Amino acid sequence: MKKIRHFLSITDLSPKEFWQVMQLSKKLKTEHKRKGANKEIFPNKTLIMIFEKPSLRTRVSFEAGMTQLGGHAIYLAPTDIGLGKREPIKDVSRVLSRMVDIIMARTFSHETIVELAKYSTVPVINTLSDLEHPCQILADLLTIEEKKKRLKGLKLVFVGDGENNVTHSLALASGILGINFSVAAPKGYWMKKDVSDRARKLAQKSKIKIYETQDVIEAVENADVVYTDTWVSMGDEKEMAKRLKVFKKYQITKFVMSKAKKDAIFMHDMPAYRGNEVASDVIDGNQSVIIDQAENRLHAQKALVCFLLGIKF
Repeated sequence: MKKIRHFLSITDLSPKEFWQVMQLSKKLKTEHKRKGANKEIFPNKTLIMIFEKPSLRTRVSFEAGMTQLGGHAIYLAPTDIGLGKREPIKDVSRVLSRMVDIIMARTFSHETIVELAKYSTVPVINTLSDLEHPCQILADLLTIEEKKKRLKGLKLVFVGDGENNVTHSLALASGILGINFSVAAPKGYWMKKDVSDRARKLAQKSKIKIYETQDVIEAVENADVVYTDTWVSMGDEKEMAKRLKVFKKYQITKFVMSKAKKDAIFMHDMPAYRGNEVASDVIDGNQSVIIDQAENRLHAQKALVCFLLGIKF
């Protein structure tokens, strides 16, 4: 029996598999741009979309992507299931596995994703948890490669909340792919130790540096890519006043961007809060690639679904 492939972490793809997904993303994107449509290679395939947290980009990119490839997506809002409350996670997973071809879930807890995958007989995709955000990072890396024509040896810097799902997945991906990765964050908001340890072990193999500091300018010096995210993620709202104060010195401004390379790009996974983590003249400026990032969620995820279902393009 063929082993079910899940995508719970960015590390679930080997370097070779990552590049397979990247190449397929480009093919699907090019085809859609040139012809206005993709081949319908998902006839009668159904994706179930489980949401504990709302999202613009995640829902639209997966739903549109399945439609463009001839498949179908079903949206389940938090009140539709009551995941782990109205019904045990294992029951939800086993029932859905009998009815659909692939499952994606956007959850508060990473353990929820892990348990869904444990009992599922179809692929499960982590579209966001408190630990990782691997689908976002696929789109980010596709965007960086499009703009910089390479990934290996680049310097990628994340500024802000280091103990966040985007930072974790970026660090692990950087270790796998040979990208120098720096994080500028206040003490107490650095990456989770087990994640940073894993990233550093991967970095030793790819001979790059994973670095954490409190100094924004030190981190951003000579960067190819400067990345930030909201200071107050969903679930952290009670800490809003504290976080806005703690992160005040970590805003990406024109001055901060001037310390990076002249051709550096600015990235943000959105939603963005202008005047907090980033100044308006940066996020709306010429170096910003945030809309390309958002669009690439669509193309990278179509390729990922193809890969997990074993569908050749």
